[in-house]
Amino acid sequence: MGKKEERIYVPLPIMEKKASNDRQRTIYEHTVPDGHNSEVRLDKYITSFVENATRNKVQQAIKDGHVTVNGKKESKSYRMQPGDEIYIDIPHPPPPEAKPEKLDLNIIYEDDDIILVNKEAGMVVHPAYGNWTGTLVNGLMYHVDELAGDEEQENLRPGIVHRLDKDTSGLLVVAKNEETLSDLSKLFQEKDIERTYWAIVWGTPKKEGTIEGDIGRSKKDRKLMTVLQGGRGKHAVTHYKVLEYFDYLSLVEVKLETGRTHQIRVHFAHIGHHVFGDPTYGGTSVRYGPNTGSRKSMFHNLITGLGRQALHAKTLGFEHPATGEQVQFDSELPDDFQHVLTMLRENCNQEY
Repeated sequence: MGKKEERIYVPLPIMEKKASNDRQRTIYEHTVPDGHNSEVRLDKYITSFVENATRNKVQQAIKDGHVTVNGKKESKSYRMQPGDEIYIDIPHPPPPEAKPEKLDLNIIYEDDDIILVNKEAGMVVHPAYGNWTGTLVNGLMYHVDELAGDEEQENLRPGIVHRLDKDTSGLLVVAKNEETLSDLSKLFQEKDIERTYWAIVWGTPKKEGTIEGDIGRSKKDRKLMTVLQGGRGKHAVTHYKVLEYFDYLSLVEVKLETGRTHQIRVHFAHIGHHVFGDPTYGGTSVRYGPNTGSRKSMFHNLITGLGRQALHAKTLGFEHPATGEQVQFDSELPDDFQHVLTMLRENCNQEY
């Protein structure tokens, strides 16, 4: 007898779960709610709810017969009707194994147990859909003979204890052996890690504050996170203090009590102080003050030149798993972040 095929059942809209072997599949079942706009096409409807889904991927799934509506195969242009029952059954091939690549990594500390990396903006931490190469993990695998592995991680996240968003720069600690990986993971779970971020945000928040709000996926766009009410998200707490004020912008130091996806960006957007330059959560719009003349031009140039959110993981402190010593690491601000600060200091009124 062969091994019984594993299946995952998840209702739309829910993020897609990754298969752990080549026989696993992901299945979605969904009923179009009453009041739905019947002009929406099948491919567009599915794309709006499934994480990592693009229009091309969905159209191919429909073409390959992995999608049915009311038990029948429909074309990608089928117009969804209230009460329609969608069934999606997608087999997942095994993901490719992470391969070593010679990459320019900024390693600020290394010993027999840990590596501290100052990750540049634009680099993905580990291979995943859409980013199988050029990641931090690929570069680390070239740099060292072996990293702590985990079969459940599908050989795609060796040594990785925590992550930073692709366009967030700053410090990451990586484990070089299994014992260190376990000890560091426990420290993060028990919140015994000191993490400090620097961010430039729109507006002038009060000098110090705490932002609390449960974070989960947005119903409007499953690829975005948002603050949810009624206990529908994960508990999240962000502490901050303002380091400098610049007219209608502020440099803030941020400390995380929890570590949720996009937490800093979502929390500051929630209180109306979006992270400067953040293209996902509204940071590319001039949120405070006049948007005319030379000021408009300056902010446009800064946002365009930065090309990402002004967010940097500046310090990292923890008890070294091997020595028991309390260690603290600090990183320099990257050039793009520092350039924005320099321009603000030269062209805006300051208050400390």
